[in-house]
Amino acid sequence: MIRINLLAAERDRAKKKAVTLGTVGQKLTIGCSLILVLGGLAIGWRYWTVNHDSTELDKEIAAAQQETTRLHSVIEQVQQFEQRKAQLQQRVVLIEQLRKGQTGPVHMLDQISRALPPMLWLTEVKQTGAEIVIDGKCTSPIGVSDFVANLEASGYFKRSIDIVSTSTETMTQPQTEVIKFSIKAVFQQPGDAKAPAAPATAH
Repeated sequence: MIRINLLAAERDRAKKKAVTLGTVGQKLTIGCSLILVLGGLAIGWRYWTVNHDSTELDKEIAAAQQETTRLHSVIEQVQQFEQRKAQLQQRVVLIEQLRKGQTGPVHMLDQISRALPPMLWLTEVKQTGAEIVIDGKCTSPIGVSDFVANLEASGYFKRSIDIVSTSTETMTQPQTEVIKFSIKAVFQQPGDAKAPAAPATAH
């Protein structure tokens, strides 16, 4: 009679099955562990990258703010310079106006003295703005016309010069007749005047 030890065979199969199941479970455990480790590394790397980028952006923002502050300072300096420049230009214009105002009467009197013909003298010169009234006397009948012609030829008086009045009066010492006159002229600044012409020849 042959006996088959079925119990031993069942035990061997159970052992083999247990070993196989144990191997699969270990593989699954190792695989899940690797996945978790890799996921943690990926998350850690991503966190470090984002944190690094954020730090760099903060640095760039701080640098941009510093540059903005510096540019504001430069703009304020430029504005102050422009204001200073405008003030200096106004001063230069004022100085030029004062200079012209000072030299104008000098040129006017110089041209009047040059235009005087012989035997003619002035008694009063009045200026109102650019308008000048000249009073004087002369012994020659044509002295007034020569004086007016000389003033017009100088280029410092606008044409034409008006002879306001002429009259004759008698002087006692010495006893002689003189012509009293008054003329009106408009003086123009030396820079606006034409080149002076030669005075008319006195008669």
